[in-house]
Amino acid sequence: MQKVYLDNAATTQVRDEVIAKMQEALALYYGNPSSTHSFGRSAKTAVEKARKTIAKILNAQPSEIIFTSGGTEADNMILRCAVRDLGVETIITSKIEHHAVLHTAEELEKEYKISLQFVDLDENGNPKMEHLNELLDADESEKLVSLMHVNNEIGNIIDIQAIGELCKEKGALFHSDTVQSVGHYPWDVQSTSIDFFTAAAHKFHGPKGIGFAFIRKNSGLKPMIFGGSQERGFRAGTEPFHNIVGLEESFVQAYQHLDEEIKFVKELKRHFVEKIEQEIPDARFNGLSGDLDKSTYTLVNIRLPFDKQKALMLLFHLDIKGIACSKGSACQSGSNMGSHVLNGILSGEELEKPSLRFSFSMYNTKEEIDYTIGVLKEFAAS
Repeated sequence: MQKVYLDNAATTQVRDEVIAKMQEALALYYGNPSSTHSFGRSAKTAVEKARKTIAKILNAQPSEIIFTSGGTEADNMILRCAVRDLGVETIITSKIEHHAVLHTAEELEKEYKISLQFVDLDENGNPKMEHLNELLDADESEKLVSLMHVNNEIGNIIDIQAIGELCKEKGALFHSDTVQSVGHYPWDVQSTSIDFFTAAAHKFHGPKGIGFAFIRKNSGLKPMIFGGSQERGFRAGTEPFHNIVGLEESFVQAYQHLDEEIKFVKELKRHFVEKIEQEIPDARFNGLSGDLDKSTYTLVNIRLPFDKQKALMLLFHLDIKGIACSKGSACQSGSNMGSHVLNGILSGEELEKPSLRFSFSMYNTKEEIDYTIGVLKEFAAS
């Protein structure tokens, strides 16, 4: 049976170069980075080298990079510490953010009695700048805006520069969950008005369980995890040295090959969009995911013209055929809730149809896409 992995927005295949670096680290550099002997110093040197490497690519300072277990921890840490330490009284976000942001903001509303506000979205799922401006002007409370750069389900790309400049003008802090964009797009923190953002290595062909938070220098945030002096005292706990080395290597590889990989993966998406339009003309793209200029090049989210009964078997059928992707609507989820992102932008009638997210990487081929769409077409005709 052919095996096709088209769920790269969930996690990615680890690069061979990353595996080799991690194996070397596990075999040779097993000292605790906090130990003062030579074994510990060797590990500590490598941790700090990784921090400097990442900072240089982002045009940041090494002290602004804090290693975490991934994007979820980084989002939690930034939002919670901003409320606790910086006096944030209002969080402005959207209803289609990742749950790492939404659920954290909801808990902060309960714990600290902050005001949680949601910016209006247009029909495609993009935040309305006029409404964001109104929310920022509504009162004198200390505000933090949290809007993701690239939506993980529908691929929309917000104008992060415009939002950052508006926040700066209004005296608000700006945080972005950038897990779907770091490693896939160029970054320069000196030319971007942003206070905090987050990354996870496993989204750009690195290991799971490691990521980082960018925290602008002199932010005023204090530690959330106590118990040691690691991460300059900001996050206690023995550093997962092998994962940090893997993060560094995957980050370096991503940016060394960024232009060629963007070109290659974007062509895969173009091919997928064209083939779907040819073979299943009644299919529709959710959000702006079918637009190669207005959405990320890494994914599409399609709504298929199948009834509820047929939809129940769709993912099972794809799995039987060796195809991995993600579901995206209530009629497939086994839950009345379904995707909160699609619930936020689609009508009730549209939500009746099954939606699937297909996401691509440099390890995919046009032949795999042809096979996948052939399976979908065959299923539609059955």
